Amino acid sequence: MNRRPCILLVLVGSVLSLALTPSGGAEPDAAAKPKLAKTDIEAMMKSLSNWGRWGKDDELGALNLITSEKRRAAAALVTEGVTVSLAHNAVKSEAESSPAFGHKMMLPKDGDAVSASDEYRVAYHGFTQTHLDALCHLFYKGRMYNGFSRNEVTEHGAAKLSVVNIKQGIFTRCVLMDLPGLLGVRFLKGGHAIYPADLAACEQAAGIKVGSGDAVLIRTGRWARAKFEGDWEIMKSSAGLHASCLPWLKERDVAVVGSDLALDVMPSGVEGFELPVHWVVVVAMGMPILDNCDLEAVSETAKARKRWSFLLTVAPLAVDGGTGSPVNPLATF
Repeated sequence: MNRRPCILLVLVGSVLSLALTPSGGAEPDAAAKPKLAKTDIEAMMKSLSNWGRWGKDDELGALNLITSEKRRAAAALVTEGVTVSLAHNAVKSEAESSPAFGHKMMLPKDGDAVSASDEYRVAYHGFTQTHLDALCHLFYKGRMYNGFSRNEVTEHGAAKLSVVNIKQGIFTRCVLMDLPGLLGVRFLKGGHAIYPADLAACEQAAGIKVGSGDAVLIRTGRWARAKFEGDWEIMKSSAGLHASCLPWLKERDVAVVGSDLALDVMPSGVEGFELPVHWVVVVAMGMPILDNCDLEAVSETAKARKRWSFLLTVAPLAVDGGTGSPVNPLATF
């Protein structure tokens, strides 16, 4: 990687001050780097909770924020008809903590056959396949979102909060938070934590304010990093959101959040919680997560148009009892 001189980037009116390092990362100043403990995350599980907000039997969670009016406004964002996939091609090789996408061809043996078929097998939760986490995916102290017992999930599937509740799909405005684009680097370095001040700086640079029912996608440049560095130990050195961003997501009433990896910075910096953002977002806020999106192409498309909001559509598989689904999210400009 080409080494570059240290550059100071100051955004007027923002609390963010960032010093780019020769390795292509950046560090917020000390005042913008709050430290959290396990007790803080436990407190957020209560203070940021949406349990009961839409009734005791609610299984949609934050997706309730995507109203008919929100969908109509999102549809109005389509002015060019340009569509970009946010899915990474299925990874067919084994990766750390992520089984390969199984693709078995079932070719006809008859020389006169006129068709072919194949079989897919995928354990999609992990760090490679683009997928959606449903609200039954995570448990905290024996409970899922809205207080449903983890016992609702058995070997037969999830009786509550399964992905089948999202059968009608997700259709809303999405705001791309392109951190490498903001900082003028190809990707964030391993372990780089994204703080609320960074999100505010992205909003200011894009001239957008995230609002109720929006989707937010965080680009760290994970796939660009993989091309440059090759594989690395994901849990030990990956950029992502610091847990201090959780109140920001709740205050803005975000409906769905995702990134090009697993959302959380790893390691988390919070002793006792490996993925605190995941747990609070899914269990407390009832917000589905899009993991392992490929945001490289949409970053280029947004940059060319100087436009970081677009229509997002996501259609998970309608699997009754499923804890999520492989997906191919689409951005339409």
